Amino acid sequence: MTAVTPVADGAPATAEYDIRLIGLTKRFDDVVAVDNISLDIDRGHFFALLGPSGCGKTTTLRMIGGFEEPSEGRIELGGVDVARLPPYKRDVNTVFQSYALFPHLSIFENVAFGLKRRGIKGGDLRKRVGDALELVGLAGLDRRKPRQLSGGQQQRIALARALVNRPRVLLLDEPLGALDLKLRKEMQLELKRIQHEVGITFVHVTHDQEEAMTMADRIVIMNGGHIEQVGEPSELYEQPRTPFVAGFLGVSNLLSGTIVGDDRVKLQDGTEVRVPTAALAGRQGNVQIGVRPEKLRIGGGEENSLSGTVAESAYIGVSTQYILDTPAGPVTVYVQNDRLGAQVANGERLTLGWSPDCTFVVDAQEDT
Repeated sequence: MTAVTPVADGAPATAEYDIRLIGLTKRFDDVVAVDNISLDIDRGHFFALLGPSGCGKTTTLRMIGGFEEPSEGRIELGGVDVARLPPYKRDVNTVFQSYALFPHLSIFENVAFGLKRRGIKGGDLRKRVGDALELVGLAGLDRRKPRQLSGGQQQRIALARALVNRPRVLLLDEPLGALDLKLRKEMQLELKRIQHEVGITFVHVTHDQEEAMTMADRIVIMNGGHIEQVGEPSELYEQPRTPFVAGFLGVSNLLSGTIVGDDRVKLQDGTEVRVPTAALAGRQGNVQIGVRPEKLRIGGGEENSLSGTVAESAYIGVSTQYILDTPAGPVTVYVQNDRLGAQVANGERLTLGWSPDCTFVVDAQEDT
């Protein structure tokens, strides 16, 4: 059973879900930011809405949280349509990139703010605040003010303040965007740990592919207001269904060709390559075959091969990236720097080989 599946408008959900979006659309004047998307999100998982700026991911999150009203469609939380309810009447909390802490209140008072508004007081209040601070690793800092904490600590306080209310769903609107790279990577793992511990559904908006793959159980890739593909990180990476997904989630070599058999594609230069039969999925005519740079090997020994000349190289620590000019198009390959003196000079001619099993197929792009 899948954790997130696009659903037809009005179709019954196939799993126990926390969020269900049905025919959801949002227009800003003549701009359609979110265009008739439908999605089921299971309970207790970590999801990422991933895509470039302007793809509709933040607008979708804001509609779930109640900060934007949909133009059309339904938003169900636990089976109840909340599309017209204000944020405070929805069983969700949101963590923003800006933290939005009250600078004049102590950490304890910041975390306790929502509980006090709900009438919780005394020992129950203190225990829940203490538990929330312990969960995010900041026990003992309850008397400090936000300005006395680092950016990473402030983000943890914002998270504790949202989780202390025990919402059905926690929404995260690019919460790590203001942190430096090292701290952001630490917080990615910390957020994943916290989600596993509390078991609440997390929905995280990001434009960072690596962040989404590190944190999420399932990823929803959006483009132009539509859902391109939904799946586990490994599924999206190894078996992208569209050229956009192949190019957005990591680096892909996409080469144009024509299907010439049950498991064969002829590239534009005449080279024939083998692909998994299932990858063709009944297609005919023009397609694009794809292979990830790390799947390529320099030299022979593989069933598929392509030769070219090194045009560019970039040393990136653990590996070196080479771009080859081949008759079928430019090809990128990563070579592990596992031994000294293994670098290849620009202008050198190489043969690249790869297994048919490492090849995926997508529809040909309109301009190819």
